[in-house]
Amino acid sequence: MSVVLADAPVLNVDAIRRDFPILDLVVNGKPLVYLDNAASSQMPQAVIERLVHYQQHEHANIHRAVHYLSETATREFEGAREKVRRFLNAKEAREIIFTRGTTEAINLVMHGYGRAHLAAGDEIILSSLEHHSNIVPWQMLAIEKGVVLRVIPMNDEGELLQEAFRKCFNANTRLLALTHVSNALGTVNPVQAMIDHAHSLGVPVLIDGAQAAPHKAVDVQALDCDFYAFSGHKLCGPTGIGVLYGKADWLEAMQPYQGGGDMILSVTFEKTDYNVIPYKFEAGTPAIAAAIGLGAAIDYLQSIGLEAIEAYEHELLAYATERMKAMDGIRIIGQAKEKSAVLSFEVSGVHPHDVGTILNDEGIAIRTGHHCAQPVMQRFHVPATARASFAFYNTRDEVDRLMEGIAKVREIFA
Repeated sequence: MSVVLADAPVLNVDAIRRDFPILDLVVNGKPLVYLDNAASSQMPQAVIERLVHYQQHEHANIHRAVHYLSETATREFEGAREKVRRFLNAKEAREIIFTRGTTEAINLVMHGYGRAHLAAGDEIILSSLEHHSNIVPWQMLAIEKGVVLRVIPMNDEGELLQEAFRKCFNANTRLLALTHVSNALGTVNPVQAMIDHAHSLGVPVLIDGAQAAPHKAVDVQALDCDFYAFSGHKLCGPTGIGVLYGKADWLEAMQPYQGGGDMILSVTFEKTDYNVIPYKFEAGTPAIAAAIGLGAAIDYLQSIGLEAIEAYEHELLAYATERMKAMDGIRIIGQAKEKSAVLSFEVSGVHPHDVGTILNDEGIAIRTGHHCAQPVMQRFHVPATARASFAFYNTRDEVDRLMEGIAKVREIFA
């Protein structure tokens, strides 16, 4: 991976870091180095303050009521939906459904589209890079309906084999469900070309954008995907909130995922008439504060600029990759030409959990394990990896500390 550093937009990272109070934390007597952003990013002060302001001045249940607090909360909640619409460049706000996260969004599509429209013998194409959240729901559908799953293989660099991808399609193909960016390897898939190919054969496409939306500008109209899902907690927002974008025609044709309040127009014991989209898919009291917090997180990221964030993180990943390649006894897992800010690796002769434990002693937070992507681990013949994942508030100095920590791991286990 090579990057022309002079081309990267200049971010005032010192100023950005001051926006994140948790980065001042001291762990085991050392300043925190937080490199677990693919699991959850940290929250800036602006989002924290927005959540507190809502709880202190705006909290009430939304929709239907006519009192001041409910009208205020409703306006801010629906305002957050509009912020998400602009963030993704969706055509209409009604195409934005609030969920608990990417996992629930994918399950919503499985239930609403898969269970209603697929039958025995129909086929779904997945990739060998998928997170469990984009595997298990479709396996559940396969067991229930007799649907067949086809898997796109990858090469030794962690890139999907495009010729094999095209051969996965046949007359029975009903859906392509694909990750935009691999959480385990950082591989950026060529989703635009893959969506175009699927659509040329009349196949709809769901994109898992959990690892893409925080790191790059996403335009769902340009991609022309049918569904796109992401989570707030990876986007400097709160936990418990996520988004499913869906083209209005698909959402209108889908069945509700859950039944209850606010997803109905009328109910008798004989019949229920469902609400219009997106409310048809938002049963019960939603995560109001979290949705408003997600809107504040989007405001914050857009104030910095997604293009600048992507360029800076790419430069940081290139620096970390070059430093790690220069070390003996380290194997980088996944070296695709197009990668996002994830560095998955193993230290020769050392279990990843031991790597993570020693790094924690140095105040360095990484993730160890299979990263909810066990098929990826099986492909590379490892039980787990150590994974450092970067955000725009990380620095080269923190990369240097990571490398010093890894050197200490090797020294201990020499």
